[in-house]
Amino acid sequence: MASTWLVVGLGNPGPQYAATRHNIGQLVVDELAARRGESFREHKAGARVVETWLRPGADKLVLAKPNTYMNVSGTPAAALARFYSVPAERVIVVHDELDIPFDTVKLKIGGGHGGHNGVRDIARALATADFPRVRVGIGRPSGRQDPADWVLSPFGKEERANLPILVSDAADAVELLVGEGLLAAQQKHHAPR
Repeated sequence: MASTWLVVGLGNPGPQYAATRHNIGQLVVDELAARRGESFREHKAGARVVETWLRPGADKLVLAKPNTYMNVSGTPAAALARFYSVPAERVIVVHDELDIPFDTVKLKIGGGHGGHNGVRDIARALATADFPRVRVGIGRPSGRQDPADWVLSPFGKEERANLPILVSDAADAVELLVGEGLLAAQQKHHAPR
C-alpha cells in the first residue's frame, strides 16, 4: 500500500522574499509541483498544498509551502502532518543551508538545527528532530555581511544562472529520498562531482 510523504519547502511569504536565498525550499517544492503539472491551493492548516504522487501507483506526496514566516513554520507543518496522518519520519523539510556551499545538496535525518530557525520551530512543533531534511547550500557571505542579511537578499547574478540546476538537483534528491531511501539519495548527492 502506498504511503504519504509531506514535503515542506521553507521560505517567507510575500513577493519581496520570493527570490531570496531563504526561499530556496519553496522553489524546490514549486519545481516538484511543476514536474507534475500541479498548482498549489490554500489549506486550512495555514499553507498552500499540492496533493500528488511520486509517480502513478507510488507513494503520495503532499507538497507544502507554509503561509507563515520562516521562524514559525512549525505550526502549519505539524498541522499538515496531523491532517494527512504523516509521521515525523515522513515529513521532509527542504531548506536553505549556510554551512553548505552554493550548488550543493545534502540530506540527513535528525540532528541539530544548525541555527536555522525554521528547522528549530518544526522540531519543536513535531516534538522531535528526527525528520528528513534536504539541505540546499547557499554558502556563507564573504566579508562582514551579517548572515541574516545574506539569507534575505536575492541571489547574485552568477548564482541566478546556476539556480535552476540547483533547484532541479534538490527536487531530484526529494524524489530519490521518497522512492529509494536516504542512503541512495545521499550516495548520489554527496558524491564528489
